[in-house]
Amino acid sequence: MLKTALHFSHQLLKECVKNGDTVVDATMGNGHDTLFLAELVGASGKVHAFDIQEQAFNATRQRLTEAKLLDRVSLHLTGHEYVLDYLQPDERIQAAIFNLGYLPNSDKNCITLPATTKQALDSLLTQLSAKGRIIVVSYYGHVGGKEELQAVDTYCQSLPQESYNVLKYQFINQKNQPPILFCIEKK
Repeated sequence: MLKTALHFSHQLLKECVKNGDTVVDATMGNGHDTLFLAELVGASGKVHAFDIQEQAFNATRQRLTEAKLLDRVSLHLTGHEYVLDYLQPDERIQAAIFNLGYLPNSDKNCITLPATTKQALDSLLTQLSAKGRIIVVSYYGHVGGKEELQAVDTYCQSLPQESYNVLKYQFINQKNQPPILFCIEKK
C-alpha cells in the first residue's frame, strides 16, 4: 500500500539519518517528528526543534521528557527562519523536516508563512551535508495554505539539478487536500 506523506517522510529520514547526526525539526508542532528524530540520532546526536507557539513547545518538551530523550534536543521557542542563530557556522545537518500549516487542534490563524519558510530553507541548505535531505510536508487546506504550497513548489523547482535532487510526492485522486511532500536531497 502507498505510504501517506507522514509515513513516507519518516522513511526518507530513516534512510539518511544515523547515530551521531545533527538534524532540525523546523516546525515542532506536537513533538511527534522531534521525538522520531531524537530516536534516529541516538545518544551522540543532536536535534534542534523550532516553533513559535508555547503550546507546541510545551507539548514537545513533555513528549520528550516522557520518552527520556530531552537531553538530545534543543527546543527553540522561535521561528524556523532563525535557524542559523542556533547552529554553529560550521555545523552540518544531515536532515530537516517541516510540517507547514497550523498546529493541530489550535488557532488556525497562526500559520507558517511563505517568506519565513523560504528564509529557513535558504539557511538550511547552506548547512546541509552531502546526501542530506530536507523534507517539507505542506498541509494547505486552510487560508494561506495554497499560497505557501505554491511558494514551496516554485522554490523546489528552481533548485539547480547539478546540486540537488527534488522529489514531489502527492495523492492526486483524494478529497480534502491531502498533504504534499517535497524532498530536497543534496548531491
